[in-house]
Amino acid sequence: MRRMNSSSGAELRCCLRCATGTVLVAGLSVAGWAFAQQTYPVKPIRVIVPFGPGGPTDFLVRTVGQKIAESWGQQLVVDHRAGANGVVGSELAARSAPDGYTLSMATNGTHGINASLFAKLPYDTVKDFAPITRIGLAPYLLIAHPSLPARGVRELIALARTRPGEITWSCGGSPSQLAAELFKKTAGINVIVVPYKGNAPAVTAVISGEVSLSFGNVAQSAPQVKAGRLRALGVGSLQRSTVMPDVPTVAESGLAGFEAGAWYGVLAPAATPRAVVDRLNGEWVRILRLPDVQQRLRGEAYEVIADTPDQFAAAIRAEIAKWAPIVKQAGLRTE
Repeated sequence: MRRMNSSSGAELRCCLRCATGTVLVAGLSVAGWAFAQQTYPVKPIRVIVPFGPGGPTDFLVRTVGQKIAESWGQQLVVDHRAGANGVVGSELAARSAPDGYTLSMATNGTHGINASLFAKLPYDTVKDFAPITRIGLAPYLLIAHPSLPARGVRELIALARTRPGEITWSCGGSPSQLAAELFKKTAGINVIVVPYKGNAPAVTAVISGEVSLSFGNVAQSAPQVKAGRLRALGVGSLQRSTVMPDVPTVAESGLAGFEAGAWYGVLAPAATPRAVVDRLNGEWVRILRLPDVQQRLRGEAYEVIADTPDQFAAAIRAEIAKWAPIVKQAGLRTE
């Protein structure tokens, strides 16, 4: 038998230690997952909603929360912390214990636009959160007062180019305002964007004829379109809305790739164990794929997303990159 020299023996012992360490780490990962599966959750889960009660985020978290309570036997306790475009609630969430018992709702406003809108945020939009899943997308509906002589996106663009700076466009918050600015930039037109205190007043202003255009919620605007008080010119999603299938998308009406709407998702603090994040993702996605849940969300004009944590993280980064130049061009950055 060939005798092993001391150098070869040391190398072998090193390799064995490395192999043992790798197996140990893998074992701990599996054990951590198994532990999370067996023990989490053991108490109610707080979900911070960075807006007031009664809005879309409230509706979505309660829709899913009811199902989680049924399957896990633990309540999702909604904690409304409104203020500063969602910054107040998002900061509280980022600073919470990363144990899976504090989550937060997020939107393209809180985790897309705000990163460029505010010069200084009290948290890092990307690094301080662990994405779980996006819940769904509520596409904007481009609506007009019936007196406006345009029946579609192409006609609107042609009209705006003959009347630069004359047509008024209401908005009810930074997401809808940035959507209007995106439309202006993409179409190469000059319209006057008028801020209102909320989406409902912004849409009401179009109905009354105070302004000519706005981006409204599909579900809320559809009855007004049916009653003849509004005219639908285009949908902001890349696919047509199931609520208004006869209305073409803005993208198919001449502005290729145009997409504007509000997405909603759920996050955890950054250091939350991946095993817990995966467990949460699995349960939220399972619930979002239930036929009765999908029917309820689609009835309110939401497009269900239900993606992975990594896909959600990539979507946040893409959203920040998308809106940064629009915020800069519109001069909306807050110092």
